[in-house]
Amino acid sequence: MRVDGPIVSNDADLMRLAAIDGLGIAYLFEEHARAELVDGRLVRLLKSWCPAEPGFYLYFPGRRQLAPAVAALIEALRWRQPSPA
Repeated sequence: MRVDGPIVSNDADLMRLAAIDGLGIAYLFEEHARAELVDGRLVRLLKSWCPAEPGFYLYFPGRRQLAPAVAALIEALRWRQPSPA
């Protein structure tokens, strides 16, 4: 659906501030809007479409030889991933 409006952005802070000011809807990671959700300045829309998914997901071509930078990123994300309880 195309929506016309005065603001289009890919900056999370700008989107959060615009939503707080009532200029529209922002699609954000929960971490970027947690304080505003808690104090009621923002509300979650379509809650059933926003399941909590811990961790990161990375999609990349399944090749045997990964570029060193991609392999390093994967290892860094695995290292930071919390252990399942």
